[in-house]
Amino acid sequence: MVTEWLLLLVVVVLISANALFVAAEFSFVAVDRPAVHEAARSGDRRAESVAKALRSLSTQLSGAQLGITATSLLVGYVAEPSIAALIRGPISALGVPEQASLGVSLTVAFVIATVAQMVFGELVPKNWGISEPMRVSRAVSGPQRAFTLVARPLIFVLNGASNRVVRALGIEPREELASARSARELGSMAVRSAQQGVLDRAIARRLEEAAVFAQRTAADVMTPRPRVVFLDRDTPLDDVLTVASNTGHARFPVQGDSVDRIVGVVHFKLALAIAPDQRADTCVADVMQSIRAVPSSMGLGDVLEELRDGLQLAVVVDEWGGTDGIVTLEDLVEEVLGEIRDEQDRPGSAPRQLADGGWSIPGLMRPDEVADITGIELPDPEHSETTGGLVVETLGRFAQVGDEITLAAKDIHRPDVDGVPTPLVARVRVTAMDGRRVARVQIDAEPQVEQPTGEQDD
Repeated sequence: MVTEWLLLLVVVVLISANALFVAAEFSFVAVDRPAVHEAARSGDRRAESVAKALRSLSTQLSGAQLGITATSLLVGYVAEPSIAALIRGPISALGVPEQASLGVSLTVAFVIATVAQMVFGELVPKNWGISEPMRVSRAVSGPQRAFTLVARPLIFVLNGASNRVVRALGIEPREELASARSARELGSMAVRSAQQGVLDRAIARRLEEAAVFAQRTAADVMTPRPRVVFLDRDTPLDDVLTVASNTGHARFPVQGDSVDRIVGVVHFKLALAIAPDQRADTCVADVMQSIRAVPSSMGLGDVLEELRDGLQLAVVVDEWGGTDGIVTLEDLVEEVLGEIRDEQDRPGSAPRQLADGGWSIPGLMRPDEVADITGIELPDPEHSETTGGLVVETLGRFAQVGDEITLAAKDIHRPDVDGVPTPLVARVRVTAMDGRRVARVQIDAEPQVEQPTGEQDD
């Protein structure tokens, strides 16, 4: 009987060791690496131990797996016979026949050992390691690294075999877990943090926009050529002030012999600086400033560098050397902060919410801009950039006032309990045209109603 109790004590030790290896495995993967390195730099010796373990993470995880496998096998080998021997007497006392008591006691012992191993050796340390990775990793890194050092020869052999298999599959093994994240991954992390209540949704949206900022190009944010007001070199300054008053714009690109040859830019303040009696005799060419040109494929980070100085405006040039549009510093700021309205913006050009809850949107707004403002995420068009282009693509022809399309959309401002955007049915109706261009649309959205299954037509 004493032997069985000693073996049971060994089982407790083995399950505790198994818990240590499981806690190390999950906490090493879940721990915040910058926090570990910061604590290590401040003199925390346990954090230094964690940092050393993370530098050889693949080896440490292999050691943890070896420890888990070994302790699990030993628990099964030791626990079942010792527990069965301890409970066989009480089981026989319950009236179980002697011939059956051994089988019953082994079965009960197997269940007890399995439950104890799963709960205390696997699930509890796993959940603890995920919930408090820094605290747990600091506690277990020393024993884990010591075990890995002792078992290094066996781990080396096992790791070598697994690495050869992984390479045969066309994958290069890595010793350290990559902690860097792409811009899109950072944006997704911000969105998930908002869904879990850690971040304010508005802040998360700004972080998401900032994260993907560098992935966008000048063509994504520019004012397209049809919306740009160009001036000729010989335009009198009186006319510059008139055009500025009529359009609300402050800067105007100056064209040479064609719109595809932009020679400068003029600000209405330059016209105001000229004496009123001299404006009629002074032309744009006399006061214009040089203008920078950027390719339509240039990333917004590089465009921002180009616009830091000067008039904060550049002409966007397509691959054939023609004028594609213009981009301003305000366009770049709006990519992160959203729509910025000022005294120069025309009220009629702004998105606005209608009394019935719908939205009136300029046709030249991109679907992602519409989502930022309204929360209604429309599908991206395949061959165009704007909401008006999406309408034309869906219709398969030029749009007319009154045309309406129905699209599957999502409500990103009201996700469900799992953080998934609510499915919507969006009706997009053309309300204004500018020639053949969709100038304005009205968007009405309502929750998608699931069709009941099992119904049959009469």
